[in-house]
Amino acid sequence: MLKTVLRGLSAALLVALPLTAPAPAQAAETLSLTEAVAALPIAAESREGYDRDAFRHWNTGADPTDGCNTRAEVLIAEAVEPPTVGPKCRLTGGRWFSYYDQVWVTSASALDIDHMGPLAEAWDSGASTWSAKQREAYANDLGAEASLVAVTARSNRSKSDQDPATWMPPAAEVHCRYVAEWVGTKLRWSLSADEAEAAALREVAAGCPGQTVTYEPAA
Repeated sequence: MLKTVLRGLSAALLVALPLTAPAPAQAAETLSLTEAVAALPIAAESREGYDRDAFRHWNTGADPTDGCNTRAEVLIAEAVEPPTVGPKCRLTGGRWFSYYDQVWVTSASALDIDHMGPLAEAWDSGASTWSAKQREAYANDLGAEASLVAVTARSNRSKSDQDPATWMPPAAEVHCRYVAEWVGTKLRWSLSADEAEAAALREVAAGCPGQTVTYEPAA
């Protein structure tokens, strides 16, 4: 009789419990900028085989039903004065601050959404081995505020696909923030830095003693 009861309880538990436990969320980590730069893996970069279309970007964003793609969601999230969101997510009005060049912008069409780590740079630094799904997640990363940044088209196109060894924001007062966000993005996505890039990052970090980097590894 007891064995029968125990067998019944075991069967009930097998039905109630999931077959696999969900993967635990990875906790955010905070480092000094100097420590964060030192944590970057160093590797030579290669752009062989790169195609921007390998990164599907501006997909349907966090909510596929609201008509807003990733670009629009970043514009809405970063607006200092929110725009009016019309049919098909058409944005009118609003006000933004482009921190790269310290410029106020009052037209969404005058803004670009910059990938903090440019798509070509990501490819060079490890994304060439990713799946198409991983590259799409990187190109539309709404999980970290620094990953996608609304800035003037002029500053974004000046940056293009350059890393901090060859390009920094024109506003010198934001260099500590910019490098922290660059390094945080690379750590979030387990991307490497080349020697010239790492040297430039160390040089900036030396002048930013109070700057920290907080990042959460991408799922």
